[in-house]
Amino acid sequence: MAKSEFEQVDGVEDWRVLDASTSAWFAAPSLTTGAALVGRIAELTGDSGLPDVDLRVGGVRVRIGVPDSPSPADVALARAISAAARELGLTADPAALQTLRLVIDAADGASVRSFWQAALAYEPTADNGLADPLRRDPAISFRELAEPRPLRNRIHVDVSRVREAVEVVKAAVGGDGYGPWQFTRADPEGNELDLVPGPELSDGPEAADWWAMFGAMVFYPTASAEQASRLAAAVAGLADDAARPLLIDLRPDGVTIDSGKDEWENDPASFAELAVRIQTAAHDLGLSADPARLRFVQFGLDAVDITAVRAFWTTVLGYQHDPRTGLTDICDPRRLNPVLFFQPMDAADEERRRQRNRLHFELAVPAEQLQSRLDAAVAAGGRLLAAETPAHRTITDPEGNELTIVTPIPTSI
Repeated sequence: MAKSEFEQVDGVEDWRVLDASTSAWFAAPSLTTGAALVGRIAELTGDSGLPDVDLRVGGVRVRIGVPDSPSPADVALARAISAAARELGLTADPAALQTLRLVIDAADGASVRSFWQAALAYEPTADNGLADPLRRDPAISFRELAEPRPLRNRIHVDVSRVREAVEVVKAAVGGDGYGPWQFTRADPEGNELDLVPGPELSDGPEAADWWAMFGAMVFYPTASAEQASRLAAAVAGLADDAARPLLIDLRPDGVTIDSGKDEWENDPASFAELAVRIQTAAHDLGLSADPARLRFVQFGLDAVDITAVRAFWTTVLGYQHDPRTGLTDICDPRRLNPVLFFQPMDAADEERRRQRNRLHFELAVPAEQLQSRLDAAVAAGGRLLAAETPAHRTITDPEGNELTIVTPIPTSI
C-alpha cells in the first residue's frame, strides 16, 4: 500500500496522515497513565504550545502539523512523542485512527455555509468548508448540488450549545423553530438542524462552570502547555478515582472536559460531586471557564429498517451500540467521533426514500484500512458505487445513505 509523504519518513511508523492533520493513537490503561504522556508532550513543546491531544480512558490521540508538506519540526516532534510513549510503556495503534465529517451538497453554497457557520460557531477553512475551532466536533465540507433534491433529507444534525449562544443563533438565522419542541430549523435549502439549548449542570456555585448539553462539559482557557497538562493530570486522577471515563481534550488555548453523551446521568449525584472537585482543581490553577466555546454535535438517520441500517454503520465505523433499552445510538468506542442515532421512517414515503440525500458523510482512514473497510461495509449490506479515485470510494447503506471512505493521496519525496 502506497504511503503519504509524511509516512515515508523514517521513525514515524506510529503516525498516519488523516484529513487535515498527522495523527497517532497510543493505547493506555487509564486516564492517569495517558496524562503522563500529556505531561511529556508539554515538556517537548514548551512555549510553542501543545498540539491537539485527546485523552481517553483507553489511550491518547495526538494530532500535529499539516500533511501536505511535513516540516522537519513536525517530524522531530512525532519521533519524540513516540519515544516518550514507548518509555511510558504505551503502544501505538494506527488502526484506531479515523475521522468522520459531514458533507452538504448545496446549490447556493455561500448561503448554506453562512447558516451552518452561525449555527455551530465554526470557522471557515481554506477549502471553503467549516471547522470547529477546537477541532472536537466534525468538520463540514460543501459540494455543488448538480440536480434538484427538494424533499427532506433522511439525515439531520443535532447541535447543543449554551442557552445564550442558542439565542444569538436564532437571531442570526431568523425564522421560527418547528418540530415537537420547536428546536428544528432549516438552512436556505431545507437541510435540518435541531438546535438544543443546554442548561447549567447545577444551580449552586460549586459546579457553576459546568453545562449539560447531552454530555456534561466545561472549557477552561489556559495560558501554557504546562498549565494545561497540570489540569489534565488533576482531572485524570479525580476521574480515575471516581471510575468515570471522562473525555479530556487539550488544545493550544485550553482544555475541554466532557462526560460523553448522557454519561453524567448515570448516578448524577456522584457526577456532581466529581464536577465540584474538578472545578475546584481548575480554580486552584487560576483558571476560569468559558461556556461560549462548548458544543455538542450528533447525527440522526431516518430508516425504515433501523436494525439493518444501524448494523451497517456500526460495522463500517467500528462503533458500539448504546446498551440502554429503547435507544438506537451507536458511538465511537474511543469517543473521538460523533454519535449517530436512528429514527423510524414511514415505508410508504417512497419518493423521499428514493431521493439522494443532500447530506452525507466522509470517513478518513489510514490507507492500509481502505480495503478492509470496504469489504466490511459490503458484508454489512452496503453497495459500492463506481470509484471516483483509488483513494476515494463511496458506498451506500441498505437504504441509500452515502459514506465516502477516503485515504491520503500517495505522494513521493
